[in-house]
Amino acid sequence: MKIKIAKRADGGCVLTCTRADGSVTWQRQRGKNAVFFPLHDLTHYAVEVTLGHDHGFYGLVSKGWAIGDFGSPWPRGPMPDEAVTSELIVGFLDTERASGVKWTAADLNEKAKLYQAQHDRTTRWTALTEDDLTRVRAAAQALIARWRALDPGQALELSFDVSARSR
Repeated sequence: MKIKIAKRADGGCVLTCTRADGSVTWQRQRGKNAVFFPLHDLTHYAVEVTLGHDHGFYGLVSKGWAIGDFGSPWPRGPMPDEAVTSELIVGFLDTERASGVKWTAADLNEKAKLYQAQHDRTTRWTALTEDDLTRVRAAAQALIARWRALDPGQALELSFDVSARSR
């Protein structure tokens, strides 16, 4: 799948995902969302590629989910467990980035277990190591730096190919 995040001259952005079959899903963001979502979406990419999450946000989009399927009224039903795991990690990193406080893998693992208990999630959380978190942070920071270096009218293009990944 080809992922394109474009900076618009009006300050907005557009995320476009073109699947291997040529079908497309996209979403435009404006205002505060245009500041937040590119970083969030790039962090998803970093998490899913670095940790091999084939059923996270981009994996599901590559399999036919539309971007609009990720929210109320949840037309595809609840997200699969791996997508929830990806979202927990991305949310943790989003919060970390916004607060300016760097947390540990132990902090993340504790928050994930608490989330699971509060939301009656029965899946087993696979603890992240400091090395996992370091690799994900480095990947996310590199992507975010590339995004920030773009001028309006330019786009960041990435590939997401579950079948090409080795486990």
